[in-house]
Amino acid sequence: MEKLWAGRQSAALDSTADEFNSSIAVDSRMFRQDIKGSMAHAAMLSKQKIISDTDADAIIDGLGGILHDIESGALTIDPKAEDIHSFIEAELTKRIGDAGKKLHTARSRNDQVALDTKLYLKNEAAEITDLTKSLIKAITQKAEEYKTVIMPGYTHLQRAQPILFSHHILAYAAMLLRDIDRLADWQNRSDVSPIGCCALAGTTYDTDRKFEASVLGFSAVTMNSIDGVSDRDFCIELMSDIAILMMHLSRFSEELILWSSWEFKFIELSDAYTTGSSIMPQKKNSDMAELVRGKTGRVYGDLIALLTTLKGLPLAYNKDMQEDKECVFDAVDTVKMCLKVFAPMIDTMTVLADNMKKAASNGFINATDLADYLTKKGMPFRTAYKLTGQLVAKCIADGCTLETLPLEKYKALSPLFEDDIYDEIDLVNCVKKRISEGGTSPESVNKQIETINKLISEG
Repeated sequence: MEKLWAGRQSAALDSTADEFNSSIAVDSRMFRQDIKGSMAHAAMLSKQKIISDTDADAIIDGLGGILHDIESGALTIDPKAEDIHSFIEAELTKRIGDAGKKLHTARSRNDQVALDTKLYLKNEAAEITDLTKSLIKAITQKAEEYKTVIMPGYTHLQRAQPILFSHHILAYAAMLLRDIDRLADWQNRSDVSPIGCCALAGTTYDTDRKFEASVLGFSAVTMNSIDGVSDRDFCIELMSDIAILMMHLSRFSEELILWSSWEFKFIELSDAYTTGSSIMPQKKNSDMAELVRGKTGRVYGDLIALLTTLKGLPLAYNKDMQEDKECVFDAVDTVKMCLKVFAPMIDTMTVLADNMKKAASNGFINATDLADYLTKKGMPFRTAYKLTGQLVAKCIADGCTLETLPLEKYKALSPLFEDDIYDEIDLVNCVKKRISEGGTSPESVNKQIETINKLISEG
């Protein structure tokens, strides 16, 4: 296949260099976007009388045929082509003759590849958003199913205060909602078309960039033609958003891994999302969650790779920028696969409520409530804090809990203690009393679920 840039060189490109230079293995996935962009470009050239209506019609019809044949399997993308852009243009010229050679008028591969990549990523970001919403729905449904289950809340991986399991997992729904907001912000900032910037300086033809952008679904065109072809902020920003999303999935995965261990046994993951051991028949490994945790580092690497590639590039386009797509496509593919497995993994997860409640009953996680009890009766908080610590130490020495410590031993430390102390430190009551907005009370959890469901349905 003749290169689009043939003419200047007198000798053929070395075969190894040709393979090294080729990007078809990576960018062939953008054939739909390339054809869509070329159709819009032909329509603009015709509108501006740069090419005839007859040639434009032939180009658009020919491109439609190529799209149909690729999608049906009748046409195979040539792996020896330099890139998807040259393959489609060469195939078009083969089908319709010289009219196909007019398609690239007032266009460069520099603005063409930026356009294709942006169009492709806009579609992918929308799919990532939908998949994230599906995961949020799975979380809220699980929270609704186990809404009243009490578990220990942790800080420093130490039992801290009693909380509702539903409240805990809804924290991840809150994180994922922010991820959706970030993706929406990205969509807004990426809604700018680079086509018409040409190689870097624009063109001498009387083009209509805004018409072409509108046909392609963009609301605006890039202000500066040099920036239009050299900008890859939209790749980096999307990868940054994906990296944050993966970090949230990784944190959730870590908890699922811990909770499904025998040491915690708070949950059991479905056999459909776990594996066994090749040598230890008793094992049930949370491999899907572990893979999500592991693939997070891979996505971080994609982001750092592209940042490093771009950090020293002068304006405008440089061949280094061909490396953008492999990084961003890998990040997109990875997060999509993780989300596709995560939602059903949560949906099929079993919560072992009794084990959670048992764990919450140990570790003196109602100690803060005991201190609050004294504070509400007039004792300064720091005094109440110290006295509660002394009571915990006494319970540990006596082998009992705050709930089973006799009242006389309470009164020995403070006359403020009455029979109502036991109701005050009951775990169910401890949770109910967390009435501050956003807290772990059942009313707060209900409000959170309602708010999340509303946001997802409206979005």
